Amino acid sequence: MSLARRAKSHAGDASYIHQKTLKNAIHCSGIGVHSGDKVSLTLHPAEPDSGIRFRRTDPEGQGVELQATWHNAIETPLCTTLTDGEGVKIATIEHLMSAFAGCGIDNALVEIDGAEVPIMDGSAAPFVFLIECAGTVEQAAPRRALRVLKDITIEESDRAATLCAGSGMSVYFEIDFDSPVVNRQVWSVQVDKESYKREVARARTFGFLAEVDKLRAMGLARGGSLDNAIVINGSRILNEGGLRFDNEFVRHKVLDSIGDLYLLGGPLLGRFRGLRAGHSLTLKLVKALMADPEAWEWVDMTYEALANGHPMDAIAASA
Repeated sequence: MSLARRAKSHAGDASYIHQKTLKNAIHCSGIGVHSGDKVSLTLHPAEPDSGIRFRRTDPEGQGVELQATWHNAIETPLCTTLTDGEGVKIATIEHLMSAFAGCGIDNALVEIDGAEVPIMDGSAAPFVFLIECAGTVEQAAPRRALRVLKDITIEESDRAATLCAGSGMSVYFEIDFDSPVVNRQVWSVQVDKESYKREVARARTFGFLAEVDKLRAMGLARGGSLDNAIVINGSRILNEGGLRFDNEFVRHKVLDSIGDLYLLGGPLLGRFRGLRAGHSLTLKLVKALMADPEAWEWVDMTYEALANGHPMDAIAASA
């Protein structure tokens, strides 16, 4: 089924939460954090049940259009990347995807004239601002969510990622870096539109000055700067103004995971737990979940659940 969203005809039923898209198109430009290339991006409204799609508009991109789902995602260092399998890619989609998830945008077309989404300030806040400026509109189709039915875990060495059943969407994350600035941080959040904007969206990506030369030799972080990342040098944070949150590092990991989990093709009803996890492990977890048809189901989201105190819960199960 298309994006696993084929809903029963509830579009005229006021009890069902409806899908949303952008009210107007909106444009931005910036630098790719890894490529260092300048890139322009336009967010467009899209039809119900079309999901999040990216379209390359530059000559090298050949007009290729990619659905932002796990089917088209590949494991790449330090970011999440979509590919058509024939050489056309769109990298570093995670912050924009996180903003779409946090703002409840189901359908949008992203036109981009390069191979990497601009990093902006290193957080999802600029994309949240763009979405708010464009406005949102409800569509005549019920919103569908993927509900986790049983635990799925992926482990690698000292890293792990788990999805399990839960009411609404919640994210727990733990990081542990050999750095006096970062150290061990643990944080969790129940994700809804308000908590996302207030607690998650402004958390920036981060890196270590000592690793910059190595990363650039690998073709990474060529556009990284104090304008788009927290930079750590030993026991010091080099950014003027310091941190936006005392635990901004782990909050950014939560931001990333929300974006990566949106590759499921819709909002998640379940609990995510990340232990020193990253994009690669989260993608493996998503693929493991979807490989087990007994571990998940699609449901229509309702206002009845909202009234009962479950901000993202749903009923009317699987198609």
